[in-house]
Amino acid sequence: MNLAEAFNFSVQALGANRVRTFLTALGPMIGNASVILVVTISLAGKDLILDQIRGLGSNLVFASYQVGGQNAAQVQADFVKLSDVRALEQQLGNQIVAAAPVINSNTQIVVNGKIREVTLDGVDEQYPHVRNIVVLSGRIFDQSDVALREHVAVLSDKLAIRMYGSLDAALGQTMKINQLQFRVIGTFREKTSTFNEGEITDETILIPITVMKYFVPFERIEPVYLRVRNAADVPTVTKEVNEILMTRHRAGATYNVQNLTAILETAEQIATVLTIVLIIVSAIALVISGIGIMNIMLVTVTERTREIGLRMAVGASRKEVMVQFLVESLLISLCGGAVGIVLGLALPLSIRLFTSQISVPISPISILVAFAVSFTVGVGFGLLPARRASQLNPTDALRYE
Repeated sequence: MNLAEAFNFSVQALGANRVRTFLTALGPMIGNASVILVVTISLAGKDLILDQIRGLGSNLVFASYQVGGQNAAQVQADFVKLSDVRALEQQLGNQIVAAAPVINSNTQIVVNGKIREVTLDGVDEQYPHVRNIVVLSGRIFDQSDVALREHVAVLSDKLAIRMYGSLDAALGQTMKINQLQFRVIGTFREKTSTFNEGEITDETILIPITVMKYFVPFERIEPVYLRVRNAADVPTVTKEVNEILMTRHRAGATYNVQNLTAILETAEQIATVLTIVLIIVSAIALVISGIGIMNIMLVTVTERTREIGLRMAVGASRKEVMVQFLVESLLISLCGGAVGIVLGLALPLSIRLFTSQISVPISPISILVAFAVSFTVGVGFGLLPARRASQLNPTDALRYE
């Protein structure tokens, strides 16, 4: 008996018990579908998290004062100043694209007849490019606005809508900030939200940093953002920024200088570990399905004992009997696994049909792994029943009732 005959006999045997065959194949079907979906979801989640971090600027270095002063005068002297920002630009030279200082504070304005506290940030014309700010309507500051200390303001999208009803309606409006009239020239949002953890919140007003200086009791840049020209230079620039700030201030002053490289690496490691854990969990379903296949095949061997004895009596070898039952086990596992792979791919592919804005990655490796595991489960868990069938004594098998 060759493999083609074994395949035909297996199809006939499985077709004789269709319901049981379907229920047995349901295990690898669910297991493979879960493997594909788990890998797809983890890849999509990983890409989303990394894209969010990269959206802040993978070449970004940011610095601020941390600790060091023993009294108010010393603390104020240790703060990062605009002169420090200019020194960073000069000493780092072509290593950076731009440096953007921020003076951050809070202020109260009237929103819909109620006094509301909002975030007030003083920035320059480089800030939108360094921080990946998206201008939604109007414009952002230019160099002349900053140099001439113009009383102009740019509102976050949510604040503009709360105050004026829409983004376009906010343009040209005047608002009072610290007893001065400011004209709204634009609205914006972060390209990647920092969820109110940075200097930008849902209700933020940007004004020229040259005007903001007069609204705070002392000059304090917190933070200064630097966009590095080459990603490979980020660690070096981070170290140089810290050294420059420390040499320009008294001994003992400490500065917090960070970049997103470490965060990106940590996020990638966490995402990889999470993917491995999820794959292991979903692989348990395949192992359970294999146990189900083995159990059903053992029952099948018992039910077909007389058939096995008859085949051996007419000349079938033990090897041929073993191959017969091994092929049956393999068919159940592979057919169920193939349907599971199709179901696992159907969800991400259907999402692509409805929208092009969401990219759901499909891993070819996960498909190969699912198929390979299905084959292994079919052979591994079908081996014991097949071996048991091949070791039956033909005489005893023919007498079996």
